[in-house]
Amino acid sequence: MSVIIYSLGAAEEVTGSKHVLEIDGRPILVDCGAFQGKWNESDQKNRDFNIAADKLENVILTHAHYDHCGLLPMLGKKGFKGNIYATPASRDLANLIMMDSANIQAHDAAFRQKQAAKKGEKFTWQPLYNEEDVVKATNQIISLSYNKKMYIAPDVSLEFFDAGHILGSAMAMVTITGQKKKSKLANFFGRVKSENPEDEIRILYTGDLGRKNKPIIRDPETNVGAPDYLVLESTYGNRLHEKTDEAMEILAKVVKQARATGGKIIIPSFAIERTQELVYYFHLLFEQRKIPEIPIYVDSPMATNATSIFQIHPECYDEETHQAFLTHHKNPFGFNSLRFVQSVEESKHLNEEEGPMIIISADGMCEAGRIVHHLYNNIEDPNTQILLVGFMAENTLGRRLQNREEEVKVIGEWKKVRAKIEQINAFSAHADYQETLDWLKEIDTSRLKKIFLVHGEKAAQKNLTRVLNENGFPNVEVVSYGKTYILD
Repeated sequence: MSVIIYSLGAAEEVTGSKHVLEIDGRPILVDCGAFQGKWNESDQKNRDFNIAADKLENVILTHAHYDHCGLLPMLGKKGFKGNIYATPASRDLANLIMMDSANIQAHDAAFRQKQAAKKGEKFTWQPLYNEEDVVKATNQIISLSYNKKMYIAPDVSLEFFDAGHILGSAMAMVTITGQKKKSKLANFFGRVKSENPEDEIRILYTGDLGRKNKPIIRDPETNVGAPDYLVLESTYGNRLHEKTDEAMEILAKVVKQARATGGKIIIPSFAIERTQELVYYFHLLFEQRKIPEIPIYVDSPMATNATSIFQIHPECYDEETHQAFLTHHKNPFGFNSLRFVQSVEESKHLNEEEGPMIIISADGMCEAGRIVHHLYNNIEDPNTQILLVGFMAENTLGRRLQNREEEVKVIGEWKKVRAKIEQINAFSAHADYQETLDWLKEIDTSRLKKIFLVHGEKAAQKNLTRVLNENGFPNVEVVSYGKTYILD
């Protein structure tokens, strides 16, 4: 039996997650995410990703972030006919993410067409996919709950474990049954019932690994079985997060400053998990009377819809949130100061209104969506505070703001950064290197042969490799784009 793995995205970078598991020449794809960063470069990579989609046996989706699910509709266009396996919450959220992406691409095409016409330039760019492609992709998704094993191929089983990253996020344990006794033990469906665990190869894909004690969702599971190989994310491999109490203090400080100056707080935030988490913390601060009441606008239709999806998936809640929702009938996502903005007209009106106010808007890396327009209209106002609350990939507008660049390009126009840039690292949904190590020490590593690092920039992966080596995990390899790794 030949088993190989290779990555076509999120290899020494953090976007475009695409990991291929090939068993005797039969490929299974783990995640199919979009690249983000420099627009022209990312667009080209998203169009040309090297996947023989018509040859794929199945796809496994770990969670519904754009950099993990954003190109699923492209697979159908390239001939993929198989199943996509995801948790029920991931299925609902992925549909939302992909549909939003299709709409943004359509609007971008119209906007760029108009700009090109004004300049007398030829415009040929087309969206990667449309709403019809999204519907087809969603219809290919098979829901698989946590801790339920399912055979996805004659000799391959899949089991999801809660990754604690976002609602519905999962680690994927793929077990390949040994071939030695196949002729005798294969049942009617061709499934191999190996009685010897040594005949199995177990590969655990962490997807994006979450953190303990995050609000709303459960902690990452540690009772995940004993993998032979671990494909481990490394986003924060060289950083430690702030404590939540410190982050709450920064939030309170920023709000009090806005109240004093009459300025706006602009928060670029991922529509899924981060926005709901921020709303949860603002709710707590108001209840504890640590901040004055000022209007909070969630200006993202996707975030609004995502919040509704949160409310119908209590199976993903931690005990505290479960009690709040189901026992005490208290909605952490609803209070007097909070408004959900739907229409474009409402969104535009926010830029005309004077503060103080808080605007939470997507995209989290400031690359698309309504957040770009809020930055365009407010970034040169010294009373504005731009609060960064998540990871910013290289070459994104969010990373340029994080780097405190004095001038940035927003919607094709250079803008002076006169707004005050604030940052909170405690809200990350990714485990830092100490949290990753702690999780690794809690799982069963008795069979572990090698750790493959993906989904991290080079500096983060270098440091995480060092940390793992120093703590009893010597066999660590950083995955390079397209390089083939043979599993014994």
